[in-house]
Amino acid sequence: MYVPPAFAEHDPAVMLAHIEANPLGALVSAAPESDGAELFATHLPFLVDRARGAHGTLYGHLARANPHVAHLDRGARPALVIFPGPEAYVSPGFYPSKREHGRVVPTWNYVAVHAYGSLRFVDDTEYVMRNVEALTARHESDRPLPWAVGDAPADYVRQQLKGTLGVELEITRLVGKWKMSQNRAAEDIDGVVAGLGGSEDPRERAVAALVDARRPPSKR
Repeated sequence: MYVPPAFAEHDPAVMLAHIEANPLGALVSAAPESDGAELFATHLPFLVDRARGAHGTLYGHLARANPHVAHLDRGARPALVIFPGPEAYVSPGFYPSKREHGRVVPTWNYVAVHAYGSLRFVDDTEYVMRNVEALTARHESDRPLPWAVGDAPADYVRQQLKGTLGVELEITRLVGKWKMSQNRAAEDIDGVVAGLGGSEDPRERAVAALVDARRPPSKR
């Protein structure tokens, strides 16, 4: 990922917090060269174990029928998981500099975290069960009537587990990009905050808050 210095995030804790808040990642890996080195992607919700490995470990599960499972017999392989975040189109009309000299163009503000590491699949029913229970608890705990795996018939759960594999990626490198108008003049940053902040779209308002929060100290 191309990350100009103005947009770079270097704090692993910030990037891991982003993953925890935006758990649906795109797992990308290449097939072995003998298979043509084709890239393959699977969208999966992940959990993070910050205590495992130098930079933490991602874990989840996927269907045995998924072609990604072809990697299982090849051992651990390098992979990338992409975690997107808030994003919004930025109009040149937000910039006071448009009225001054007109030398402005549209852009897109966004957050992305790339987690690189060693991918492996775990063929262990108990492991998958623990993963499913942990993932369910993570996303059901704040609901008025939280669902639990034990709410489903035990034989049905066992049948589902037969078609599922665990997946782990021990993170070796994290790359974070918060492209939030940090390279613009202070007046243009003000314009982006006002322009997106006044939108009826909650996604654009979320980006406006990040633009303001990520404003360089020299432009406050």
